[in-house]
Order: sequence, then structure tokens, then C-alpha cells
Amino acid sequence: MSDEPRLNTGIPHTARVWNYWLGGKDNYTVDRELGDQIRALLPDIVTSARADRAFLGRAVTHMVTDGGVRQFLDLGTGLPTADNTHEVAQRLAPDSRIVYVDNDPLVLAHATALLTSAPEGVTDYIQADVRDADAVLEGAAKTLDLIQPVAVMMLGIVNFIVDDDQAHEVVGRFKDAVPSGSYLAIAHPTAEINGDAARESVRMSNEAGVAPMCLRGAEEIASFFDGFDLLEPGVVSCSRWRPVISAVDGPPAEVYQFCAVGRKP
Repeated sequence: MSDEPRLNTGIPHTARVWNYWLGGKDNYTVDRELGDQIRALLPDIVTSARADRAFLGRAVTHMVTDGGVRQFLDLGTGLPTADNTHEVAQRLAPDSRIVYVDNDPLVLAHATALLTSAPEGVTDYIQADVRDADAVLEGAAKTLDLIQPVAVMMLGIVNFIVDDDQAHEVVGRFKDAVPSGSYLAIAHPTAEINGDAARESVRMSNEAGVAPMCLRGAEEIASFFDGFDLLEPGVVSCSRWRPVISAVDGPPAEVYQFCAVGRKP
């Protein structure tokens, strides 16, 4: 029997729920129902999802323009939407090389949207579980030069490794695999904003059959960057990681998705 995951439209899936919140069409009734239930608890969940996506754009922009990075390993890719990693990176540096990794069959079905590389660059997609770091790295090495700096993107994926020791082991494996000058970006839901509602939404999601997930605080998220230089402003709400601040509106409201970027010295 094949070990490849099957597309199941009878239970909600986090990538499809996220797609629904971002205004996409790659979702089903069960995903929309769960998405609406969570939004009833966390009215700003759509704002949070969009802030997470905007953080990706700002982080990739920094890594390319200020960090000189031309290689990206995007773990837990999710469904394609606007401004995917390769689009942001190759808009700035057309020779950028990107490897996407996910284990969702629906993401695999839409992988062609992730493979529209600029002629000067390369994009690839690996169907794999991030916990199998050795397999991921072996596949990524076919596209990326792992002796040159790589940006490891882990947005909305570490929260699905609910065991803390295993989570640190997985993140550590990728940190160890990349050289000096590489970057790590993490986005992770937290209970430090709207705590009771955030915890209830996770309970509801887990009981609905979505892959189990957890919440972590800022200090816990920061610990994943041990050995890396944490960039300013450290672990913050995704909406507040180097935003463009309006003189009229002031700093954006905090969302329940926290994030950070670190550089390997």
C-alpha cells in the first residue's frame, strides 16, 4: 500500500482552512465551516492570516536585499496564493532558487503553480513530511547548494510538531544543515494574544480532525533560534515585524500569530 497521503474532503485540513481565510477557492465545505467557527472565536483570524503572509514578503525581501540570500527552503508550504516565496525572491533576484516542501496531497495537486520560476532561477517541490529532515535535505540538495547560505522558512509548521523535544530536534536538524550566513524564519500561533479564544480555537481544530497543533509563547519560539542571531525586533506579532507604519494609523494591531527571523553567524 502506498504511503502517499490521500486527499480527504470529509474532514477539514489546515492548509485549506488557511486558504479560505486568505480568500482562496481551494477549500471545501468542511474547511469553511471550521474556518467560520474559529473566526467566531477569533474575529481577527483573517487579519492574522494576512499578517502572516505579509511577514513572509517582508522577511524574504530582507533576506534577498540585505542578506544576499539566493536560496530558500520553504517547509510546510501550504496552498499557493499571492506572493509565494519564489515570486517575492525572484522579483528581487531572478536567479533565486526555491524548494517547497509539503505533505498535503492538495498542495501537491497545485504544485505547478509553485514551479513557475523566472528563467534565471529554479523552483522545485518535494512531497515529504518536515519531520523526515534527512529525506527533505537529500531532496533539496538536488536544487540547492547547501554549502551556500539558505533561508529556511518555517511559517505555520512548527506548531504542528506538538512535542517540544521533537520540535527542537527537527528545527535543529535544518539549522545544522545550512552554513554561516543562512537564515531561519518562523511564524507560530500563540496564546499571548486573545489567550482563551486562541486555546479554544486550537481545541476545536484538534477535535475536528485537523492535524494536531499547539500554541507556544514568545520565549518558547525564541528558543528555536538558539545559536542564531535573532534579528530586531525579535519575536513579535507578525503584524509588527518591520512593518510600514502609517503616521496616521500608528503601529498595526497585534495578531495571534508571532514570528521571528534569525541569522546563522
